[in-house]
This record gives sequence, C-alpha cells and structure tokens, in this order.
Amino acid sequence: MERVVLHVDANSFYASVAVLYRPELRGKAVSVCGDPAERHGIVLASTREAKKCGVKTGMAIWQARQACPELICVPPDYPLYVHFSQMMREIEESWTDRVEAFGLDENWMELTEPGFTMADGAWAADAIRCRVREELGITVSVGVSFNKVLAKLGSDMKKPDAVTVLDAAGWRERVWPLPVSDLLYVGPRTTRKLLPLGIRTIGDLARAPTQVMESRFGKNGLMIRAFACGLDTAPVRRSDLSEAIKSVGNSATAPHDVVTAEQARCVCYLLAESVGARLREAGCRCRSVSLSVRRTDMVWAGHQRVLPRPTNITAEIGAAACALWADRFADWLPLRSLGVSVGMLTADSAPMQTELFGEETRRRLEALDASLDSLRRRFGHQVVHRGIVLTDRDFAEVNPKEEHTVHPVAFLRA
Repeated sequence: MERVVLHVDANSFYASVAVLYRPELRGKAVSVCGDPAERHGIVLASTREAKKCGVKTGMAIWQARQACPELICVPPDYPLYVHFSQMMREIEESWTDRVEAFGLDENWMELTEPGFTMADGAWAADAIRCRVREELGITVSVGVSFNKVLAKLGSDMKKPDAVTVLDAAGWRERVWPLPVSDLLYVGPRTTRKLLPLGIRTIGDLARAPTQVMESRFGKNGLMIRAFACGLDTAPVRRSDLSEAIKSVGNSATAPHDVVTAEQARCVCYLLAESVGARLREAGCRCRSVSLSVRRTDMVWAGHQRVLPRPTNITAEIGAAACALWADRFADWLPLRSLGVSVGMLTADSAPMQTELFGEETRRRLEALDASLDSLRRRFGHQVVHRGIVLTDRDFAEVNPKEEHTVHPVAFLRA
C-alpha cells in the first residue's frame, strides 16, 4: 500500500495574518518584526512584496530597511497566530486524525489507507488549500509525497497557494537537481561542510559513499543521505498522542547587556524559574543542566553537567546553571543572551534514592516551588520574585515562562 503524506505550510504566516487584519497594507512591503526596545529587532516574516526587495527572515530591522526603504514594520500578535494555527489544524483534522505539527504554521498529514492513491492525495491537498483560503483568508502550499521529508520539500518547491506532487515514479528527476540546502535538516553549516566533498545538490548527496558520510558526519550523515535517497519511514503521529518530553529549555535576550557576575546569576535564576515550573507541570525531574551563552559579538557556546540526583527544584537548577557560568563563562562578559535547559528526564513517580541528610531541606524547597506555582497560576508570573532576580529591575520584568520559550522539534526521534 502506497503511503500518501501531505505537508501543509502557511505562506508568510505571520505577515499574511497581519495584512488580513489591516487591509490597507495589502499589496505593500510589510514585515512582522520583534520589538527593538526589547532587543528582539529582527524580521520574523514578510509579505511577497518585501521579499522581492531582498528582505529576509532573521534580518535586523535596520538591514531590512536598507534593502527596502518603503518597508512597513508591524509588531507580532502571537495569540492571534495561535488562533489561526488552531483553525488551520481543525480543517486538516476534518480529513484525518493523523496530523503532526512542525511549527505553528505547518503540519504533516497522513492520508494513507487502502485504495487511496497519490492522485487522491493531490485532490485532497487542493481541497484543503482552497478551504483554508476561503475560510481563513490566508494561503497555504501543500506538498504530496510518499514520506514526510519529500512532502515537506514539495511544499517548499512552489509558493504561494500551490500543490506539488512528488510521486515514487518521478521524484528523483525533480528533486536531485535541487541544491542540497533545500533538504530537511541540511542547514548552512552542513552545506558548507558538504562543499569540499563535491556535494552541491541533493543528487550528489544521494550518490555519496555511505562510509564517507558516516565518518564525516556520524549518524546525521547517514540520516541526510537516506533522506536524499527518499528513504524516510517516520510515521505521522496521531493528533491525540502526546510525545514524550526529552528536554525542557528557555532562553532570553537580556533587556540590556549582562556585564556583571551578579546580573549573570540573576538571569540564570530567572530562567531556572521557568524551566523548573515547566518540569513540574510535565511531572518530570531532570538529571542534567545545560547553560548556553551568547556574547555581544554574537559568539555562542554552551556546556552541561550531570546532577547527583534527579530534580525539578528551581533552586537546584538555578544553582547548577550559576555554577556552570562561574566555571566556564565567567570571562565571557558582556553577554547578550543566556539559555538554560535540562535533560535526562525521568517521571516524578520513578523511584529515587533518598539522602540520609538534607531530605527535609529538599521537601521544604519542593513545597516552596509548589506554592509559587499556585500563586503564579492565579495572579501571573510577576506576582512574586526571588530576591536574586530583584537585583536588576529590568530583568525582573522579563517573563521567560510565557515568552522566549524554546520548542525543540523531535522529528529526528521519529
């Protein structure tokens, strides 16, 4: 039985929704941008008119204005984007219960069933495309193929408001001449590393010797080569299945440069508050804590350490993050941003060896966290702060639990 997989990708999602609610911007060069006052002044999404002028996602606002002097910048409205994402998903779930998100604005759909052909998949893709346009007022591009990787590639090949079919008979002729960077999980760094090997196209990657890819890139090398050969058997998860959490992390760009050790500790605990709360919500404990830092010259580095016992206590996560900073990054000041993440997760219900001394202190810390979580659920994150966070009022205004959240994609684990 042939698989029929769709990838539905909203075109210029943030910008399309913004223009929908401001009709006077229709047909103009518009970009949705972060707030420069909060040091998030980059382009998040742009209309076709802005893209034609050379505006690209991730550009600083000043760079975008240089490329397009008439550019109109509008602020993001995340609750509105979530609302449109949910409506788009409801349309997709009217076709199948196997809908898997790959970000806010794109989903995979599995339509495989006996007697359902690739032609049927193309028809369904066109029906979904038309319904999204008519009911939501935005457009989507849809890729149709026999696996997730090629369906994703198909949705990128023709934009906007289009359907692209890559079937088993003719996908190589259309896909292999494309730049290798078009393939899922082949980013700029990997693309640069592939060039000395003479790998410039997806076809070059498919023909690369397995031993070379494994020796140079390890398991990831074998994975992207398999993708180039059309070998992807990852299933599309059912809508009602939740994926096991593998890690939890938050990062924040500081309201101003972190220039002292006290400020660095302040941000570490601020992020630990968010990570600890999310761990407790998920019913998990962690065994490892990671700290990543980015200097003002945008140089990035990270390090991690394993904890003596699993925890979801904010104070212990914050102390581990501060220790990592002191051990590894004390001479990296000034810093632009920091990130704290945790891994090696276990369930709260998993057996844990108790300590002879200190167990009462841990119980008190757990009770404290539970009380803080309850207060914040009722009155908001800013209702209470730890003393160390109040050492800098600018940092105390940041709410990392609802903002700056890192949402890792788990496609590689499928």
